Amino acid sequence: MANSCPLNFVKVDSNIARFSSLFVALLVIVYLYTSNVFILYFLAFDFIMKLFLNPGISPIMMLATFLKGVFKIKDKFTDGGAKKLAGFFGLFFVVMLIVAHYLDIWMLSLGIAIIFLSCSLLDFFFNFCIGCKIYYIIKKIYPNFMNNL
Repeated sequence: MANSCPLNFVKVDSNIARFSSLFVALLVIVYLYTSNVFILYFLAFDFIMKLFLNPGISPIMMLATFLKGVFKIKDKFTDGGAKKLAGFFGLFFVVMLIVAHYLDIWMLSLGIAIIFLSCSLLDFFFNFCIGCKIYYIIKKIYPNFMNNL
């Protein structure tokens, strides 16, 4: 089964997701520079909106959609289930950063942030979504994975 076929029959625009990855990475970098935990709260709020509520009302998603229109970038659809799993990973990383912040373990925060930034920037620059690759592997082993989400 090719990675481009829809495994959950929901498609999302990959270019909007890539802009979103850039904004997430920029906000994580700003957090590392300022240690302002409210940046992480904003990211957690945004991920929760995208994953559990309506992705269209997410501030980062709205900004990404606006920029896609400004730059007149064509649609490029990909499997929504894979991007949703990547979003769960993103939320997990943000929660881990919040916990590390309150535990006041700077090296742990830095390690988590480096991994998170690597994933986000790989998606933005090279359209290589690590969470999506994990999704495709899991779907081969467990075909019903995330069917009800």
